[in-house]
Amino acid sequence: MTHHYATALHWAGSTGVGYDDYPRAHTVGPVDKPLLELSADPSFRGDPTRTNPEELLLAAASSCQLLSFLAVAARARADVVRYDDAAEAVMDDDQKPLWVNEIHLNPQIEIAGDVPVEKFERWVRIAHQECFIARSLRSRLVVRATLVTAAGSTVVEVAD
Repeated sequence: MTHHYATALHWAGSTGVGYDDYPRAHTVGPVDKPLLELSADPSFRGDPTRTNPEELLLAAASSCQLLSFLAVAARARADVVRYDDAAEAVMDDDQKPLWVNEIHLNPQIEIAGDVPVEKFERWVRIAHQECFIARSLRSRLVVRATLVTAAGSTVVEVAD
């Protein structure tokens, strides 16, 4: 089966006013779903109150890793009860042209019951390998996952 996705984007303004002054604000969203109000990163004269494309890229990677991990855990009959991620992306100004060269996902994953660290690390690795977004990026992606159980916490790291 082939999956297709569609979005609609709208921008209006004038670039005739020059690079410093044209509006970066625009809307985009999946067809028949609420629009997102976006802008450029403030470093590129964007509106700091709006989400920027780099943040959306990071959110997509974080969300995909979550959904992949939940699928892996469910297939293994593990009971994941909480998953929080404080993700970060790096775009190095020294590299031209600019691109998001690193993504760091830092999920804290709470699982009911006892889970051997080796099994948890395998689940994190499989989820990373099955994450559609991660497989679509050239950015280096690091998942530094913390397993939280009643017995304590342990950190494992998986990277491209």
